[in-house]
Amino acid sequence: MYGLVVNALLILFSLFLLGFSGYPSAEKTSHNSDNTTVQRLTMVEEQIVGRGIKDRRILDAMRKIPRHLFVDSSLKERAYGDHPLPIGEGQTISQPYVVAWMTDALHLKSSDRVLEIGTGSGYQAAVLGEIVEQVYTVEIRIALKETADTLLHQLGYKNIKTKYGDGYYGWEQYAPFDAIIITASANHIPPPLIEQLKEGGRLIIPLGSTLYYQTLTLVTKSSNELNVEQMGGVAFVPMIGETKRK
Repeated sequence: MYGLVVNALLILFSLFLLGFSGYPSAEKTSHNSDNTTVQRLTMVEEQIVGRGIKDRRILDAMRKIPRHLFVDSSLKERAYGDHPLPIGEGQTISQPYVVAWMTDALHLKSSDRVLEIGTGSGYQAAVLGEIVEQVYTVEIRIALKETADTLLHQLGYKNIKTKYGDGYYGWEQYAPFDAIIITASANHIPPPLIEQLKEGGRLIIPLGSTLYYQTLTLVTKSSNELNVEQMGGVAFVPMIGETKRK
């Protein structure tokens, strides 16, 4: 009972603080009148903090971003659940914890420039956009790219650039990157992405050739060599384009 009271007080205190924080205008005008804020705070406390993520910037970003806007309105009530959700085109928005886990593993600095491969709904890009200086995100499905671009613009993100294209080739125009996050599975790391990663940079990718299981893999580029750390099992939809052909 004591724990429940404490959790309730923490949520109420967070709600009080959020009333003074800078939400995007869409959140202020039309989404504070329902229970999504409580759902969001509960999601962070139970799914993210509860699983050991401690980076305050990640926690604050996920408390702030209206995740329900990144899924179809018919799925709004499930947006803060502990699971991925479909976003169309055979793609998904990742489980909240997986978003936090991958972001945390990159040990990002506020001055970092990050490349994301697989924009999807734009939610992961938004989380990154709250933490780092600049985010560049590539999506191979034009409909998803356009939808994410529109929403990110509406929410006021000026430090996120989106591109329609094959993520296998990265985004050479803005390379090198301090970190690269790949939110689709592949059986190898695309060589152009390694080339576009800074010395000392980190890359995270679900590696594996099966549809239902891959190994989340963190790679650090050091003296033109790759230091590899296997972090655990995940399940992502596969990359398409050039990656699928190789």
